[in-house]
Amino acid sequence: MSKKPVLVVMAAGMGSRYGGLKQIDPVGAHGEKILDYSVYDAHRAGFETVVFIIKEEIADVFKEAVGRRMESVMNVRYAYQEITKLPDGYTVPDGRKKPWGTAHAVLCAKDEIDGAPFAVINADDYYGPEAYRLIYDYLTAHADAPARESYAMVGYLLKNTVTENGYVSRGVCETNDDHVLLRVTERTHIEQRAHDIAFSEDGGVTFSPLDENTIVSMNLWGFPAAFLSELSARFPSFLDKALAENPLKGEYFLPGVISALIDEDKAAVTVLSTHDKWYGVTYPEDKPGVVAAIAQKTEEGVYPAPIW
Repeated sequence: MSKKPVLVVMAAGMGSRYGGLKQIDPVGAHGEKILDYSVYDAHRAGFETVVFIIKEEIADVFKEAVGRRMESVMNVRYAYQEITKLPDGYTVPDGRKKPWGTAHAVLCAKDEIDGAPFAVINADDYYGPEAYRLIYDYLTAHADAPARESYAMVGYLLKNTVTENGYVSRGVCETNDDHVLLRVTERTHIEQRAHDIAFSEDGGVTFSPLDENTIVSMNLWGFPAAFLSELSARFPSFLDKALAENPLKGEYFLPGVISALIDEDKAAVTVLSTHDKWYGVTYPEDKPGVVAAIAQKTEEGVYPAPIW
């Protein structure tokens, strides 16, 4: 019998532009964090186990502020992303402080995922209830399918993911007629302007428009358990290149691994589109909007108050 899908939450990062530990910043009337709503949505979609990937240095604070609140309804596990977790024969280069990236984070959770299919989310993103239903149902329905056919990604309409308070980075997706992902193009400077949404490749000097209904990735992925073996097998090659070319800042990213698997015909990623609006606190000015949106959803009965 196949194992039930596991929710994996990447919570090891600190908010560089926002400042501080966004993952434990309250947005609900009873002190709820964005993560509370994410895990609540995941639980009612069918997830029973959540794995939080954190740094050991924030473990006590994180467990008290987040993990213990949901232990009565979820099987809560923890994995620790540390830059010293490297394959045999590799060491951290002098001066390296930066984590090794999202693919390394997931790899650090391998033991806690324990051979189950899994979904991956960012800790500081609000994805909406539909996203968790889509990814859970897909992983469940494809639990016994060949690994190549068990990959999925929840895609968002670009207009539902931008902020009025600055620029954002988004993975712009291209799919075929069967909603299978062909490629993701990283656009690191996308802005909501007065009359359109546009991206810049020169730091905001010039802009090119983007259709507001373009599908973008918000890093909500679904993977078969076999994906962890791919991450592990490819990590040494990444390290060889990064240590030679960019030893202090090179990062092992999930989209890069997925793109390689697509190019090698080892993965077919189905894009599951949602019309839910994404919310996040990229900038301090974003927080009032998130608080207001959560309050409205609570008033409409989408969430109980308090949530746990």
